[in-house]
Amino acid sequence: MQVPQIKMTGDSPSMSRIAIGFWHLLQWECSPQQIIAFVEQALELGITTTDHASIYGGYRCERAFGKALALAPGLRDKIQIVTKCGIEAMCEAKPDNEIGHYNTCEQVIIKTAENSLKNFGTDRIDLLLIHRPDPLMDADAVAAAFTKLKNQGKVLHFGVSNFHPWQFDLLQSRLEFNLEANQIEISALEFEVMHDGTLDQCQQYRIIPQAWSPLAGGRIFTGVGERAVRVRSECQNIAREIGEAGIDQVALAFLLKHPAKIQPIIGSGKIERIRSAAGACSIELSQQQWFRLWVATKGHWVP
Repeated sequence: MQVPQIKMTGDSPSMSRIAIGFWHLLQWECSPQQIIAFVEQALELGITTTDHASIYGGYRCERAFGKALALAPGLRDKIQIVTKCGIEAMCEAKPDNEIGHYNTCEQVIIKTAENSLKNFGTDRIDLLLIHRPDPLMDADAVAAAFTKLKNQGKVLHFGVSNFHPWQFDLLQSRLEFNLEANQIEISALEFEVMHDGTLDQCQQYRIIPQAWSPLAGGRIFTGVGERAVRVRSECQNIAREIGEAGIDQVALAFLLKHPAKIQPIIGSGKIERIRSAAGACSIELSQQQWFRLWVATKGHWVP
């Protein structure tokens, strides 16, 4: 089964149900040709969405990905590029930063987006996100930057990352077009966003909740805490019931069942892991199985 595409509204971007995250691209130690092969193998599975950020790899991951795109004419038009702005890291690329900090002023957002366009060697970003809530965020300034980038055709769609519902509403109130996504931490081990209004808002506005760390940074497989052990055990039980499923697929199927249409972002450079994640799209947990994982994480019965 191929990974299906999702489109929340008529104006929202079409993206694959599973995305690939390139946060650790430099750690994969791939050549440009190997990156091309990896992306092409993902495309064969129906995975078209790639997730990036300006700060990943000390501001070098976007360029590494762009070098691969430059060697594969036509590949850019087969994928969606999601990237993020708004964090000024403390690293070699930013020697004047005494500490890492947020910066969502109009000029910085525009400059960062334009740098991303150069890094990728493309004429448009499919989806640009504010990386994290900035306590000094001027919603009018962010809206001005987004509007300018949209009118120039440099960014097609916009969203946020790690925003609470009230922060999302503040920014949306200043825009004449819809925010299309909120990238949040959510997994079978970490799903408080199911209860704090975040996923309810995603359903209300029909925006895409993108899940970073959908396998809890590997703790689904190796975590030693009581909660991780409970969840892993329940995933194993359900995997045996389903047959031919891995615990990663069960954990992802837990997210995919939610009516907000969560889009898990898989941060692995191994095509075997990506292929396994794609297989989760064909798994439908029963209501009982889903709540068994809910109970395993919560550590108590449904009240």
